[in-house]
Amino acid sequence: VGFIYFASSEVNSARQIVVFLLVLAWGLRLTYNWGRGWTGLDHEDWRYIDLKTQTGKAYWLVSFSGIHLFPTLLVFGGCIPLLSSLGHHAGSLGLIDMVAIILTIVAILIESITDNQLREFRLNNTDKEKVLANGLWAYSRHPNYFGEILFWWGLFVFSLGESIDNWWMGVGALSITLLFFFISVPMIDKRMKERRPAYLAHCKRVPAILFWFPKK
Repeated sequence: VGFIYFASSEVNSARQIVVFLLVLAWGLRLTYNWGRGWTGLDHEDWRYIDLKTQTGKAYWLVSFSGIHLFPTLLVFGGCIPLLSSLGHHAGSLGLIDMVAIILTIVAILIESITDNQLREFRLNNTDKEKVLANGLWAYSRHPNYFGEILFWWGLFVFSLGESIDNWWMGVGALSITLLFFFISVPMIDKRMKERRPAYLAHCKRVPAILFWFPKK
């Protein structure tokens, strides 16, 4: 909806243009990373396969509600701030917008760097039990998730630049953050511990999402 407002506006403000370009950059990065890892129509995410095994005949209901509908609603919530920052009445850039720009640019850079580091590890690693602990992955077990969370909070901060009364628009970013912390990360960590024994020690040394120096 926010992009429709942007496209239909006769005069685009600086905030509209900046937000549009940042969201476009984020979307292109996401699409590119998905595209270069796509192996064909037979490709299926391991989480879908696990859920199919665990739920049996109820899989299609679980798939519709848990895999497709619920994440879509979360992303919709995360995009609510765009109604303000891309809308007809979006004003000029201010100090809060500068903070938002920094957050979103850093987020996209973190995601791009970690995407490349993870891809290089998967292509070149020959030890199935080895754990990725180089680059940004040395300071967070899921630095790509940190970048994703940061991006959505950046969009929210843009809405605060328009009006502090938009504080309620942070519900989307908060929901996405909770999803990563309490669903996505525990699910991946559980699988990694089962598949790679060294990952348990890695979990004790390196924080889950937030960046920090690893314990010795």
